[in-house]
Amino acid sequence: MIVVSACIAGVSCRYDGTSRLQENILKLVAQRKAIPLCPEMLGGRKVPREPVEIINGTGEDVLDGKAFVKDKQGNDVTKEILLGVKEFVLTVERLGVKMVILKTKSPTCGYGKIFDGTFSNILKDGNGVLGAALKRKGIKIYTEENFMEDYDKF
Repeated sequence: MIVVSACIAGVSCRYDGTSRLQENILKLVAQRKAIPLCPEMLGGRKVPREPVEIINGTGEDVLDGKAFVKDKQGNDVTKEILLGVKEFVLTVERLGVKMVILKTKSPTCGYGKIFDGTFSNILKDGNGVLGAALKRKGIKIYTEENFMEDYDKF
């Protein structure tokens, strides 16, 4: 069993009410090999909602209390993001999940690349808050961009 970011499994839970459906991930869900979860919704964020970015750091910095997650209007939503990440990680642990597939570039789910915190569509190296938390737990992380290289493992 694996857990996947809900938006890449076709759930319309992104900030703008859309999904980023990946057909092969939807197949994993249909075969009951994957469970879709959205950490932002688990933290109480609604759909649609203002987009968010990590300000002055990465997901690791947010976990360490050195950076914040704010929406485009400047509202601090760090508490909600951390709550959702905590629930996601607890679910992964309870299920004994060893691998996840996350939505890259997301300030929450991102792994490898995230937006730079200026809301100007500029990417930087780093992980989102969930990506950072799962990495600390030793969970194998894939994104929608690289999971096909090991698709047979799912």
